[in-house]
Amino acid sequence: MTEQVYLLLVWFGVLSAFTLLLFGWDKGMAKLGRRRIPEASLLFACLAGGAAGGLAGMYLFRHKIRKPKFYLTVPLLFLLDAAIFAVVLIRS
Repeated sequence: MTEQVYLLLVWFGVLSAFTLLLFGWDKGMAKLGRRRIPEASLLFACLAGGAAGGLAGMYLFRHKIRKPKFYLTVPLLFLLDAAIFAVVLIRS
């Protein structure tokens, strides 16, 4: 495994774990009626490389699964992350 592939895996892994925690935190705050994480922040975390964690968080916590902005965008971002990974893997 080349260094680029390794670093990309670490990047996606760390961002996905962080995004999963964000979705869980936001769901917990929603249940308590407290201040929430803005939707733009959740989507940005997915865009930055955490789409796998966002997708997992949506279904694990049953959070944001009815909002078209999320159930359409997050899977597309996941596919984008997968495509980026495939390109890096092929080029290395």
